[in-house]
Amino acid sequence: MDAEGMLPDSLDDVLSNWDPSARDGARKPHVLYTVPTGQNPTGSTSSAARRRELYAVAQKHDLIILEDEPYYFLQMDPYTGADAPDAQPPRSHEEFLAAVVPSLLSMDTDGRVMRFDSFSKVIAPASRVGWITASEQLIERYSKHADVSTQGPSGMSQLILFKLLDEHWGHPGYVDWLIHIRKEYTQRRNIIVDACEKHLPREIVSWNPPMAGMFHWIQVDWRKHPHASTKSITEIEEEIFLKAVDKGALVIRGSWFYAEPDAKHEDMFFRASFAAAPSDQIQEGIRRFGEAVRESFQL
Repeated sequence: MDAEGMLPDSLDDVLSNWDPSARDGARKPHVLYTVPTGQNPTGSTSSAARRRELYAVAQKHDLIILEDEPYYFLQMDPYTGADAPDAQPPRSHEEFLAAVVPSLLSMDTDGRVMRFDSFSKVIAPASRVGWITASEQLIERYSKHADVSTQGPSGMSQLILFKLLDEHWGHPGYVDWLIHIRKEYTQRRNIIVDACEKHLPREIVSWNPPMAGMFHWIQVDWRKHPHASTKSITEIEEEIFLKAVDKGALVIRGSWFYAEPDAKHEDMFFRASFAAAPSDQIQEGIRRFGEAVRESFQL
């Protein structure tokens, strides 16, 4: 992965050189699961060009794409600095919808994309209601699976959302809400990035301001640690994490998100969230995390 998420060339290389004997007999995959917008934990968002490249790899290797887009409408204006004026809101619903990065589903010409959407990230976390969009053939298979597994979301949640969206807001009101919540998340993103600029030692800490979602992915250059020659990356990561916890700041260890925990990793990351905490707590949390980093690195 990079700042735009999954690397199509890397995916193509893995699939083109798939060796079952080197992967405990696992067959070559035929399903790709991806969160291309505001990915958790990295916060990365794939550009339209990157998505087209990824779709081309899926065509080459005949992959079904599961496009999980809970953060799709939490796309933000670019971060332009701590003292920059707020971006102007869209002048119309059409302008707002035209500004979001096109989804993989919109590029699908083969019926190989199933897109997942959710109300949990844009209306209410406890709603537990989402929907899927896909070709008729995929929907038929999914429906049969749902009949013998999840069956359906909470009836109460469905009724509440129906009343809100159909009878109270309507479609225009829902888009108005999406525009509002995009502004709120943009402000939160700016607060956490501003705090990082102010409180984190830039000589060892780096980041890319997220363009969507609710997560900030922070890289720490552990090779500059005074004990890098005698401690492992995991030991240094744990030391920083525990120091931050002792100070009352919970910034999640990046290693907890590895798909293959036993694989060798050369980079250290921490994930921070700006979804729920008030602005003053976001700033204070980053300040305390910065203290933990400085103490660990003896700065």
